[in-house]
Amino acid sequence: MDKFFGSKLNTVLLIVLIILMVIAIKVMLKDQDKYFSFFNQQKTEQKQNSTYSISGNKDDLVSFSISPGQKVKGLVPFEGAVKGGYFFEANILINVLDMNQKLIKAGHATATGEWMTAGPVSFAGKLDFSDIAKGLAYIQIQNDNPSDMRENDKFIVIPIVIE
Repeated sequence: MDKFFGSKLNTVLLIVLIILMVIAIKVMLKDQDKYFSFFNQQKTEQKQNSTYSISGNKDDLVSFSISPGQKVKGLVPFEGAVKGGYFFEANILINVLDMNQKLIKAGHATATGEWMTAGPVSFAGKLDFSDIAKGLAYIQIQNDNPSDMRENDKFIVIPIVIE
């Protein structure tokens, strides 16, 4: 070890190397998005995954073919199943909401099996996202409530991204 640190040339090279490393670290920290994009991407994905969670009466949802956070565009067929109590005359409401959860497109789906049951009821339909602004939106699965008594409303809200 004495020979390495005893040599003036080695000491100068070591100091230059340390200075270059400090400069490189400063440059990288100054432009973190460029040099640490992998870590930032992971943070963004974690944040998005926490943003994309189902809300409302989510325990009533058995399955739905459009996943939370899924990117959609154009005409998208879907299918799903919810616990009974959402259907009237085999219809269920499937709405598209904007990022503030305001209705932008009303729609419906039809039961594909027995709908007069408390058990799971499967349904299918199509949603057209062609004329809707890009960005965060929501699919709302809502019970068809002909009584118009708002206290009987049930809904499930699934976040999506319109491309």
